[in-house]
Amino acid sequence: MESATSAVTAWNDKYWLFMIGLLILAGLYFCIRTIVVQIRYVPDMFRAIAEKPSDISEGVKGISSFKAFTISAASRVGTGNVAGVAVAISTGGPGAVFWMWLLAIVGGATSFVESTLAQLYKVKDRESYRGGPAYYITRGLGEKFRWLAILFALAITITYGFVFNAVQSNSITAAVAESTGNDSPNLKVIIGLVLAAATGAIIFGGVQRISKVTQVIVPVMAMAYIILGIIVLVLNWSEVPSMLALIVEHALGIREIAGAAVGTAIMQGMRRGLFSNEAGMGSTPNAAATSSVSHPCKQGLIQTLGVYFDTIIVCTVTAVIILLSNPVYGAEAEGTSLTQAALAAQVGSWATHAVTVIIFFLAFSSIIGNYYYAEANVPFLDERRSVLNGVRALIMLCVLGGAIGSVPLVWALADVFSALMATINIAAILPLGGVAVALLANYSAQRARGLNPVFHRDDIPGLRGRENIECWDGSDPMTVRADDGGAAEVAR
Repeated sequence: MESATSAVTAWNDKYWLFMIGLLILAGLYFCIRTIVVQIRYVPDMFRAIAEKPSDISEGVKGISSFKAFTISAASRVGTGNVAGVAVAISTGGPGAVFWMWLLAIVGGATSFVESTLAQLYKVKDRESYRGGPAYYITRGLGEKFRWLAILFALAITITYGFVFNAVQSNSITAAVAESTGNDSPNLKVIIGLVLAAATGAIIFGGVQRISKVTQVIVPVMAMAYIILGIIVLVLNWSEVPSMLALIVEHALGIREIAGAAVGTAIMQGMRRGLFSNEAGMGSTPNAAATSSVSHPCKQGLIQTLGVYFDTIIVCTVTAVIILLSNPVYGAEAEGTSLTQAALAAQVGSWATHAVTVIIFFLAFSSIIGNYYYAEANVPFLDERRSVLNGVRALIMLCVLGGAIGSVPLVWALADVFSALMATINIAAILPLGGVAVALLANYSAQRARGLNPVFHRDDIPGLRGRENIECWDGSDPMTVRADDGGAAEVAR
């Protein structure tokens, strides 16, 4: 097991040098093309998330912007925020936090582009809409790139359905072991069986059941975790300025921490940042495509907000909890247990159990959100119901296996597959970026007139892959114009 972990880690160290450069360059490119849309349109992000969906067919209510947000947030806000940040800090030092923040801000533009494209090229499903990179590759770039779309569909199904879900269940058992002091194999098996059964009960209900679960669990558990972080901040208010200075100084190499040089800080911050906020990875577009909105850019903006919520808020809470507890840097990677121990040192031993409960529900919701990314792509590969049910069964087995697996190997595999997905997705959205920019111009023009933006595929005649855009023909009531003025209603 150790040799396998070492081999995978060695590959990650080399490939991620290229991957970090690719993510930063793509993010900066989209920042320029969209004129930093991720900063200019923050108010619109909050406005769009409150929009109510229409019925996409008789008796079938569409997925709301908020529900689509919680599906993606379910995947984002989980062990990457608690265990992942702890790993980054324990191996990369406090400077890793700075690079996580930077990746989130730059990656916000990338998230906007990929999620907007997912909305534009989505297709109708039985209960909602379905889309993502596999769909905008074939519909935007053309059928000649179907091989790339198939490769992505396979990669995301393996990455999220199998590997990342193993990471989530692994973190749950680690949290329970830390809380109870019981690290026996029998306990792990029991936890794994419970998780697998609960997962099956939800994922066999489809996207509607998934969205109903995530819209409850994610906000409640995330808020509970944020409150714990605020308590730690209040108790250590005088130490906050020095903590922030430490983060910046180490990130820029001004101050070195034993065993955690600036290069390590950058690598760990970028890796864990991508695993946490998923900007550019091609995962969140699958959730973005499910919603019924009046303009593709609205869901793009909402998913950008998701990047901020995940990294700038939730990941920062973990960083605050750990850094205000004077941890040892540059040591062996530590996950959830480091966060639990740091919080317990601040507010008492009860916090260990509180984090266990929060981790359980956040990680469980991540399992559900991760599963949906597989569900959105399996029909692209094979539309037979039996195939989807087979994937569901395999995912349940991976949840069980992850509960009893090795932490270092699971995290190393997560890095491998996330890098593969990101590479394919960036290769697809770079040539399609102009489409998202054109949609943003259409959106901006309507907002400048004080209107609630509404899109129809005829609005931009020269749009790439226009003949493959099937869901923006006015069949969704939300996209029907109330008059010839170009918008359904005046924005409130």
